[in-house]
Amino acid sequence: MIAGMAAEARRAALQLARLSTEQRRAGLLRAEEALRGARDAILAANAADVARAEAAGLSAAMIDRLRMDEARIAGMAAGVATVATLADPVGQVIDTAVRPNGLELSRIRVPIGVIGIIYESRPNVTADAAALCVMAGNAAILRGGSEATQSNAAIHRAFCEGLSRAGIPTTAVQLVETTDRAAVGAMLAAHGAIDLVVPRGGKGLVARVQAEARVPVLAHLDGINHIFVHASADKDMATRIVVNAKMRRTGVCGAMETLLIDAAYPDPAALVQALAEAGCAVRGDARVCAIAAVTPADEADWDTEYLDAICSAAIVDGLDGALAHIGRHSSGHTDAIVAADEAIANRFLAEVDSAIVLWNASTQFADGGEFGLGAEIGIATGRLHARGPVALEGLTTYKWVGRGAGQVRS
Repeated sequence: MIAGMAAEARRAALQLARLSTEQRRAGLLRAEEALRGARDAILAANAADVARAEAAGLSAAMIDRLRMDEARIAGMAAGVATVATLADPVGQVIDTAVRPNGLELSRIRVPIGVIGIIYESRPNVTADAAALCVMAGNAAILRGGSEATQSNAAIHRAFCEGLSRAGIPTTAVQLVETTDRAAVGAMLAAHGAIDLVVPRGGKGLVARVQAEARVPVLAHLDGINHIFVHASADKDMATRIVVNAKMRRTGVCGAMETLLIDAAYPDPAALVQALAEAGCAVRGDARVCAIAAVTPADEADWDTEYLDAICSAAIVDGLDGALAHIGRHSSGHTDAIVAADEAIANRFLAEVDSAIVLWNASTQFADGGEFGLGAEIGIATGRLHARGPVALEGLTTYKWVGRGAGQVRS
């Protein structure tokens, strides 16, 4: 099944690569219209998925990720339209040089080809991933989680209806409808048929993909994100940022999981209290436990992505203490500093080696839409190809184009 889908996707990718920017944009705008028109069908499908998830005992955070409502459907459709407005990276000339022999060499952005996206829970990923892949000239093979089967199918049908209205082959976006886990294994083994796999989901899924894949993988495993509140931080700003970073949405990968407080910060207890009052259960090191009534943290807490209203907290000795802690425990996703001291902040930004580093801002900004990239296909924490929110440019590669006048090599 996967081999057949990949063959269809390859043919569709070749057609997409020949389409103009305006043709691909038109396809996404028709898909946006179709998604809005399918609102009732999507809501009905999602209600069935949510009822099944609740009966199966899925956590509140997982159900929140799964649930669609009119606002989320409208946001999903708007995200597709936003992708259509973005600058098209395909065909962009990255740089050009003329060699001493007159040979002109250019690097030009081109689509990657066939991209497999394996994801869990969030049905909106079906539309987000499809839009990004199509706009970047790639065909997509989507495999969503079993908990969102009906929602994903309804969104996929609407999206493809829109593509068809614009004359784009519907095989450009295919959905693996079986819930058999063997389908995931087949995608991971499809070397030469699928060019890139992007997993979006929990640690178990991403770990499996990274362990088994014979296809290149673009992913992050954990979002163990830190905020360091320096002694120079404005108290009101620090409180606002810390509470937002943890509690705005606890189940997203950009949520703060560890709070680090400078030992010289004038009121560390107030920060911990603000989290507690917002409904967060704090697990603290010995120094935090000495100033607030919190649960003592154990070693595992510093390496835990809670995705819940829980965070760990430690008091550290200045920037060096924060950098040492982050160096041991950060997953390389998103880390932030709250500080008025610009020199301290600049050192933090330079020395923390994460995909996203922030100064005086919530880690919840770790999102493609917030970065002006439109819908994202995921956050990448590796060091190669793409890093941070992956959108259109991250779904392209490049090739060298040489223009000569009869040159031969001696």
